[in-house]
Amino acid sequence: MDVLVTYDINTTTRDGEIRLMRVTKICERYGVRAQYSVFECRMTGVSLKKFLIEIAGVVDVALDSVHLYRFNGAIRDSRTVVGRPRPRELGEPWII
Repeated sequence: MDVLVTYDINTTTRDGEIRLMRVTKICERYGVRAQYSVFECRMTGVSLKKFLIEIAGVVDVALDSVHLYRFNGAIRDSRTVVGRPRPRELGEPWII
C-alpha cells in the first residue's frame, strides 16, 4: 500500500531537534521525501506496523504529531504537482 506520512515535530528545544532527526531517519528508511516533512512510502501491513512502533518510540505525543494517509492505489495516481518535478518516483530503483 502507498502511504503519505506528514509530521510536525516541536523543535523549540534540543530534545525536539533530536526527535526531528530521528523521525526523519525513520521516514527515510520507508520512503522518499516529497517535501521537508512529507514522505511518500510503499509499505506492507507488517512494515506499516513496524513503522508505527518506531515512530511511537520517538515522538512526544504532547508536542509532536505524525499523520499517515493510506492510498488504495498508487500514490502517483492521486498526486498533482505544481512546480519543479521530482527527481525520482516512489518505487523506482536507484542506480549508483
